[in-house]
Amino acid sequence: MKVMIVVTHLLGTGHLSRALTLARAFRQAGHRISLVSGGMPAPHLQDADVPLHQLPPVRSDGVDFTRLLDMQGDVVTDSALSRRQAALLDHFHAEAPDVLITELFPFGRRILRKEFRALLSAARGSAGKPLICASIRDILAPPSKPRKAAFADEMIDTYYDAVLVHSDAAITPLSLSWPVSEVLQPRLRYTGFVAPPPAPAHPKSAGAEEVIVSAGGGDVGAEIFAAALQAARRDPDRQWRLLLGGTKAAERGAQMDAPANVVIEPARPDFRQMLHHAAASVSMCGYNTALDVLQTGCRAVFIPFDAGSEVEQGIRAEALAKRPGIAVVRSADLTAETLLQALLEVTAAPRPAALHQGLDGAARTVEIVSEMQGAQS
Repeated sequence: MKVMIVVTHLLGTGHLSRALTLARAFRQAGHRISLVSGGMPAPHLQDADVPLHQLPPVRSDGVDFTRLLDMQGDVVTDSALSRRQAALLDHFHAEAPDVLITELFPFGRRILRKEFRALLSAARGSAGKPLICASIRDILAPPSKPRKAAFADEMIDTYYDAVLVHSDAAITPLSLSWPVSEVLQPRLRYTGFVAPPPAPAHPKSAGAEEVIVSAGGGDVGAEIFAAALQAARRDPDRQWRLLLGGTKAAERGAQMDAPANVVIEPARPDFRQMLHHAAASVSMCGYNTALDVLQTGCRAVFIPFDAGSEVEQGIRAEALAKRPGIAVVRSADLTAETLLQALLEVTAAPRPAALHQGLDGAARTVEIVSEMQGAQS
């Protein structure tokens, strides 16, 4: 079975990370995989075993998802978008996949709807007529206007065979964040949470007893790092480590005025291993980071991303804060004092047990897709 996954991350790299986890699961099951990425390159996520086809990359203008910027920070032109679309269609025809999976679209990435619609139309009109699935996380950004939900319903009804919801319906049903219509309901397939295999403890115990501060693989999180630096100055007896994401992480780190007990470096591929040894993690509450914390049993302070009226991470953080060793600080309340108080709270609690159940969503996705594709053939 040939599987093609199309993903464009615009701010952080969580969408690409989840798509890579799915791609590895398909590959390990013996299927041929092609991952197409339309977001900015993310070197820390590179995987030699997963073929990645890079489209001319775009990103959002911060939290303004109505403006797309290129590698140079210039507004993307219509001609550049046309070249992206042509490259995407050329790759589709060259691969001729049996299964096409679009990550997030049509529940998001509406600014790229022209290229997605062209891809979906090509797939529906191709001789092979691949199984077409949408892939979405546990909690979506709720539609701010009814027409956004209506657009998703129209696209699902016209092009899609299934919507793969990467959560547990008993914990975070899609209806928590998105109106599930009569069109949408019969196409939902809950897979469980998509997490990579549990990371082993770090062979060198990197991060031992440190406060590890991260903000995903993008350029966001400046306010978290600023508060962490201030907090570290008031916590001189403990080691802090700031892991910066984005393409200019090293440059940004060099400009920070860090006290002696702080290490600043770009995001690391062994981050998940380090969580086994850390005193605590300080981060936003994206899907992948939340699963990293749960899988390692690391104590955590979540500062959910809520710029631009985002609510997804806040919903997830509040749900996770019911577990021991996890606290939430809202961005509006974030100061050195509130961060230190939250750290005191979580580090005083016993280290949570690592979570291993219900995290096999990638393998279950492969099973669901294989069954549907086999039935369609």
